[in-house]
Amino acid sequence: MSIAQLDTRQVILFDLDGTLVDSATDLYRAMNMSLNALQLPLVTLEQVRTWVGKGTAVFCNSVLSHLMGEVHPEQQQQLLNTFLEIYNADPCIDTQPFLGIIEFLDWAKAQQKTLVCVTNKPELPARAIVEALEMQHYFADVIGGDRFEERKPHPRQLLHCVEHYQVEKSQVLMIGDSSNDVEAARRAGIDCIVVSYGYNHGEPIANCQPQQIVDNLTELLNI
Repeated sequence: MSIAQLDTRQVILFDLDGTLVDSATDLYRAMNMSLNALQLPLVTLEQVRTWVGKGTAVFCNSVLSHLMGEVHPEQQQQLLNTFLEIYNADPCIDTQPFLGIIEFLDWAKAQQKTLVCVTNKPELPARAIVEALEMQHYFADVIGGDRFEERKPHPRQLLHCVEHYQVEKSQVLMIGDSSNDVEAARRAGIDCIVVSYGYNHGEPIANCQPQQIVDNLTELLNI
């Protein structure tokens, strides 16, 4: 039994990194360029995949914690500033939508659903990626992790959408890839489906007991 119940949903919320797009390669490239600029050791793509998803400041913190064993606030701020400058300048070189995403978005748009991207990534690069991949026409809004003081797993972004679009929580569905998405939806009282292919901080997504896991969003269209 799918909890998608797409016919009853008016608003569908999507995480960005690891859900809509595979952005790890560009994050990896920008992080290693940043580390190189600061004369620090480099990291691997696989490590980056386990560290992304909680916002840029946490990403930089995870990198320094791994490299140095401890994190000094000044160094963390320096890496954060360097990374944002490099990444924001070109966030979409190798980033691509995952398989089935465009097909699902086309279907949802045709059904006149309101689609919103809700990400912990800062809004500037999030919007730049959506526009570079020519996906902006699908979304009513792209809500970055820096729009509000709180970000996922806090439910603030999700609850904003419920209020802004004046819908019942039962008319909203969250689609994500990590424990952050599951927890935010749980705290907001919104149903959540997760994809199996995303970045969940190196942990199996099943560990956080999501309501439903799919390998490809098009599975939801065949039910």
